Amino acid sequence: MRIIPAIDIIDGKCVRLTKGDYAQIKVYNDDPVDVAKQFEDANLEYLHLVDLDGAKQGKVVNWDVIQKIQAKTALNVDFGGGVKTDKEVKELLDLGISQINVGSLAVKEPDKFIQWLEEFGAENFILSADVKGENVAINGWLEETEFRLFDLVEKFGIHGLEFLACTDIESDGTLKGPNFGLYKKLKNRFPNLKIIASGGVSSLQDLIELQHIKVFGAIVGKAIYEGKVKLEDLSALRK
Repeated sequence: MRIIPAIDIIDGKCVRLTKGDYAQIKVYNDDPVDVAKQFEDANLEYLHLVDLDGAKQGKVVNWDVIQKIQAKTALNVDFGGGVKTDKEVKELLDLGISQINVGSLAVKEPDKFIQWLEEFGAENFILSADVKGENVAINGWLEETEFRLFDLVEKFGIHGLEFLACTDIESDGTLKGPNFGLYKKLKNRFPNLKIIASGGVSSLQDLIELQHIKVFGAIVGKAIYEGKVKLEDLSALRK
């Protein structure tokens, strides 16, 4: 299972939200690049980088942080947060970003996301579905929709979708454990999809259980920053 530590950015700083609430922000480090280097020094290979300002504004905002992490680490970065245009996709891929998370746009402009999958390659994109219950929320989790998670995945699966990152908003940032039932249901329904679990990881045991479910990857955020899991343990777990 791919272990993916997370960095969320607001105003150029490393932060975490609770349940996607922008009013519940905790700053963990003023320098996300320093945090990324810590992950790399712990022999971790991947990074989930989210521009929360971008998610809120509908355009990539924290370009400086992205560029510095790309220049100063060898981490395989998947990036999300406000990507809306072909130009942004090209610029991110040119910077060496491994994969781009697409959430709100996939819901609002599905034809454009399908175009990206076909033009740039499905391997370069992750459908980022943030859910409450099984309904998808968009725009930095601020807007709930009536779109059902499974319907959305089926729509893009026809067009070659390979990767799905699913965040259970009610679990995210709570340290109360992932929504294991949701990931089991996704695995059963879409056995060939590379599913990345996100939200609620609080311990190594949570990650071991996700391994048993056989998800492709797991994003770990607050549990690292609050000292619930150690970086060296994460490194050992991925081997």
